[in-house]
Amino acid sequence: MYRASLRSKRPAFVSVIAVAVALAIGHVRPAAGEEFWSQFRGPHFNGTSSTTGLPESFSQTENVKWSAEMPGPSAAVPVVHGDQVFISSVDKKREKLVALCLNRTDGKLVWSRDIADGIRKDTRSTYSAPTPATDGESVYFFFGNGDLAAFEVDGTPMWRKNLGPFAFGWTFSTSPLLYDGRLYMQVLQRDYRGGRGSDSERVVEIDSYLLALDPQTGEELWRHVRPSDAVEESLEAFTSPVPIEHDGRAEILIAGGDAITGHDPTNGEELWRWGTWNPRRIPHWRLVPSPIYGDGVVLACAPKKEPIFALPAGKSGRLTDDDLLWISEDTRELSSDVPTPAFYDGDFFILSDVQKALSRVRPKSGEVVWTIRTPGRSKYEASPTVADGNVYLINFLGEVTVVDAKSGEILLTTPMEPVSGTEDQVRSSVVADSGELLIRTNTRLWCIADSQ
Repeated sequence: MYRASLRSKRPAFVSVIAVAVALAIGHVRPAAGEEFWSQFRGPHFNGTSSTTGLPESFSQTENVKWSAEMPGPSAAVPVVHGDQVFISSVDKKREKLVALCLNRTDGKLVWSRDIADGIRKDTRSTYSAPTPATDGESVYFFFGNGDLAAFEVDGTPMWRKNLGPFAFGWTFSTSPLLYDGRLYMQVLQRDYRGGRGSDSERVVEIDSYLLALDPQTGEELWRHVRPSDAVEESLEAFTSPVPIEHDGRAEILIAGGDAITGHDPTNGEELWRWGTWNPRRIPHWRLVPSPIYGDGVVLACAPKKEPIFALPAGKSGRLTDDDLLWISEDTRELSSDVPTPAFYDGDFFILSDVQKALSRVRPKSGEVVWTIRTPGRSKYEASPTVADGNVYLINFLGEVTVVDAKSGEILLTTPMEPVSGTEDQVRSSVVADSGELLIRTNTRLWCIADSQ
């Protein structure tokens, strides 16, 4: 294990002020009251938290508040509200998809609900990749087999439906979004079933869409069909919808199908569109990173070692390349095939799984403040988390790396997966909430807190 002692952090009140300013100009402001990491990409939908007091060092034995055994692997990120932790998982022994609730104080299992039989369709992932969403009264679990299940936070079932079947070559994953009194789901899929180039199951009337549901009943409020000029696998997206507010206008960002679009949250109407990072219509460019917004700028990460594109927020209609603020073509470190970037302290933090690099980048110019190589040989595909002045990364082996957000110095790398040689790769992002870190490996969920 490589470890370096962490430097003393800046005073807590300075961090709070800096984060508050960044959030005010960077993303959706949190609702009044306490802040929780309650859905995909956290309370501000940008991979950051304003929590402070995170431990300066940790391991499997140091600053562990508790750890809980997991019944199987999952790329889903744990979500938190009050004294409850909700997490999706597979149960490997029983071959079931499960929804779990743990006690935030001690990690004890509060309730577990079986969702479906069967845990995977391919060897690269399981159906348990989407992150749940909660508002503290209800919690919503979605799985790649199409099952969407709603519970009261005490585990009482509310409603359940299946959104499938889907038209994907690989296992579908997208996380539900709770925003402005609606539950949103996006399905960006190919226009026929079967594998690439297959004619035997071709169906030409399969739509991609953004869906809004009533969170209390599951009733469909509206469905907006989202057209695309992409072909075959490039129609497929494993991204999640992201809400933003810019100059008084709320919208939901969607990336996939060779384009990024902004939508009216009230009816799904498309407000603007830009594409394409794939002008040759290459047929195998599925998209994984979700869009990210900060300081008036929207980022779209093209796949397969291709550039990142920056667009000004607040536009309308069909945009052209003339509208782009910058493209990362001249800086090859700025590329992401899987991780979604974060926005913190006025800058983007872009993790490149394909270039094995982490960069801090100015939003409006694309200027790279610093770039470091990610340590070790294992791949980092989980999206970065930034909080309390540090960037938190986790790789396939379950090794957590902590990087100083200001300088780019690597402060700590420590293994958190106690079972070596597990068949599934760790892909769940680190959660920073209420002075604690939640770290989900294939076999355990760790709660890390300063013991002093």
